[in-house]
Amino acid sequence: MPIAFVRTALALSLLASAEGLAFAQSPPAAQPAAAATDPVAALKQNLATGAKALRQYEWVETTVVSLKGEPKSRKQNRCYYGADGTLQKIPLESAPAAAAPAPGGRRGGRLKQQIIENKKDEYAEYMQRAAALVHGYVPPDPAAIQKVKDAGRLSMSPQPGGSMRLTLPQYQKAGDSLIVDLDPAASRLLGVSVASYLDSPEDAVSLAVKMTTLPDGAVYAAQTTLDAPAKKIQVVITNSGHRPLAR
Repeated sequence: MPIAFVRTALALSLLASAEGLAFAQSPPAAQPAAAATDPVAALKQNLATGAKALRQYEWVETTVVSLKGEPKSRKQNRCYYGADGTLQKIPLESAPAAAAPAPGGRRGGRLKQQIIENKKDEYAEYMQRAAALVHGYVPPDPAAIQKVKDAGRLSMSPQPGGSMRLTLPQYQKAGDSLIVDLDPAASRLLGVSVASYLDSPEDAVSLAVKMTTLPDGAVYAAQTTLDAPAKKIQVVITNSGHRPLAR
């Protein structure tokens, strides 16, 4: 697996970090009346409260990168917030070392090695662009949500179990879509999904985020899956093992 590609792909773990995707559940009694009846207001309230609850925890983040359906790398980090409020990630294991090129070799071997190096750069650049694109969607921007709503493009549909699905087409560009599932009664975010693209709709990139609630009500991204079908790349990031942070 190209090391440059792996390092770039691992940077996508920011998408699943508490800072990027976690939201705290507010006590129902503290919610404004509008938030209790308006799903959009409930969502914006979640986004406003941020990830304060998760700042009291540490957890393990596991990132698996697959190419053409075959796992190519696995990386684990211990994650927690430092005293200055920034997210810290401490590697728990080393990334696989790159295979050393065979000594000597014919001209054909050197040409093949050059092709491999070019592929490394291509994948690394692609993943950088995909990461930058998704950062434009996650976490959702309350102002952007309001803009879609004011334009009359936002739709809401009840889901089984009393949840609500908000669909926001043309959230960032023509032909894209941001979908948010939430529990409006508890003002709790359940999941986020994104369908977008880089240069053209044929170069699709999707993101699916599964949310989970801790016993104290804090909500975090349990699993984030990024798919880039054009390059047959998938990145799956799992956050688990949450426990109180020892200061």
